[in-house]
Amino acid sequence: MGISTHILDMAAGKPAAEVPVSLAYLQTEDWVLVNATVTDGDGRAKYLLPIEAKLTVGKYRARFDTAAYYEAQGIAGLYPYVDVVFEVRDAEQHHHIPLLLTANGYTTYRGT
Repeated sequence: MGISTHILDMAAGKPAAEVPVSLAYLQTEDWVLVNATVTDGDGRAKYLLPIEAKLTVGKYRARFDTAAYYEAQGIAGLYPYVDVVFEVRDAEQHHHIPLLLTANGYTTYRGT
């Protein structure tokens, strides 16, 4: 299975396109970069975990470069980046990690 994400800009009422996103895996005590990409026009990174990579049990971190997104929008955001750390306990399940974003806050949840 895989890992994907979707970002919605709640203030603008639209998907957040062209947001740099990276995925890292916690190996012992160090984060190891797995992939870096940008969201598409629909605010999605369908293959945050590259399609050829095998999902393994462990802790992952999705880092959303919100400063780059807000700079492109001409807005000053409070959070220069958002780190979402989550644990994969079942590598047979797909993990979708959406981010709902505003300039002064964010929320996340496990999506489908």
